Amino acid sequence: MNIIDLIVRFLNETGIVSFFQGNGWMNLIMIVIGCVFLYLAIKKGYEPYLLIPIALGIILVNIYPEIYITYDGDGNIVSRGLLGTLHLGVEHELYPCLIFIGIGATTDFGPLITNKKTMLLGAAAQIGIFAAFFGALALAQTGIEALKFTVGDAAGIGIIGGADGPTAILVSNKLASPDLTAGIALAAYSYMALVPVIFPPIIKAFTTKKERQIRMEETKQATKLQRILFPIIATVVCCIIVPSCTPLIGCLMFGNLIKESGVVPNLVHTAANALLYICTILLGLSVGATAIGTTFLQAKTLMIFVLGITAFVIAAISGILGGKIMCKATKGKVNPMIGAAGVSAVPMAARVVHKIGQEEDPENFLLMHAMGPNVAGVIGSAVAAGILLSMIG
Repeated sequence: MNIIDLIVRFLNETGIVSFFQGNGWMNLIMIVIGCVFLYLAIKKGYEPYLLIPIALGIILVNIYPEIYITYDGDGNIVSRGLLGTLHLGVEHELYPCLIFIGIGATTDFGPLITNKKTMLLGAAAQIGIFAAFFGALALAQTGIEALKFTVGDAAGIGIIGGADGPTAILVSNKLASPDLTAGIALAAYSYMALVPVIFPPIIKAFTTKKERQIRMEETKQATKLQRILFPIIATVVCCIIVPSCTPLIGCLMFGNLIKESGVVPNLVHTAANALLYICTILLGLSVGATAIGTTFLQAKTLMIFVLGITAFVIAAISGILGGKIMCKATKGKVNPMIGAAGVSAVPMAARVVHKIGQEEDPENFLLMHAMGPNVAGVIGSAVAAGILLSMIG
C-alpha cells in the first residue's frame, strides 16, 4: 500500500467524510444544535449543569456514533461504546432515582408544611401533563404518519409538562418508543432551562398588575418534628395510593429525611453535592448520546417539542388560574403568581415568580411563598408519572 492509498484511507476514516455520505448531513445539524445548547448554557446561563453535558453528548455521538451503541441489521446490539455503557444507568432507572435523592437532600419542604394549601397549586400545575397526554392521543387518531403516537409515547410527551427531566426520562424509557426517548428528554430539559424566558410573559398575560403586587404574610417556621414526619408520611401516603411512584417518591423523601434528621451530615453532603452532580453529568451525557441525527431528526420529534411546550404552557396557566381562585377564596391574601411555580423546576420557577414580584414592588418577597407550590410540583409530577405508569405500563 503506497502513501497515496494510506492518505485516502485516513481521509475516509475521518468524521468529515461521513457528513457527506448518506444522511450524514443530519449528524452535522445535530452538532450545530449541540453548539447552540453550549451557547445557551455558557453565555446565557440557562441550566449549565444540565445543558453542558447534554450538548457534549450530542456533539460526541454525532461525530463518532460508535461511542454510543452499534446495532446489526436486525436492530440487535452488537457493542456498546463509552456513552452506551453509561446509558445503562438510564435504562435501569438508576440515574433519575439517584438524582431524586440529591434533590431531596437539597429541598426545603418547610414552606409547604406551614402553608399546606399550596399543595393544591402544585396539583393544579400537573393538568398540563394530562392535557398533553390526551392531546397526543387525539392527534394519533388523525391518521397522519408524523402524529402516530402510541399510548406510551403520549405518556412520555405529557410528562414534559411537569418540567421534571429525570421523571420524563424514567417514564419515556419505560413507555415510549426507543426512537422518541431522546426527543422527550431533550424537550423536557430544554424547557426546564428556558423557564426564565417562557414563564414571565405567561404570568404577565394571566395576572393583573394589582395581583402581581399582592404581598403575602410571612408564615411560621416548620418545627423539626414536622420536618422529620413530612417525608415519612408523604412516602407512605403517596406510595400506598400510587405504588408505581415509589422509586421516585421513595428516593426523593429519603434524601429529604436524611437532611431533616440532622444526624448524618456526611450523607447529606454527599447526596446534595457529589452524588447529585456526578449523576447529573452521567445522565446528561447519556441523554445527549441518544440524539443521533439520523434517528432524531424526524417529524415526530418536532411534534414532541410542539406538544411539550404546549404541556409546559398549560401547566403554568393552570397553576396561575389555581392561584387566582385561591386569591379570591382568601380575599386577596394569596398572590396568584405563585401558582406558576407549581411545576417541578426547582427552584427556577420560584425564582422567576419572586423576580417578577420584585419588578412590580421591590419590597415584595415571594420566594419562600413560591417554594411551597414549587416543591409540591416535584411531588405532583412524580405521582403523575406513577399514575401513567400504572395505567399504561
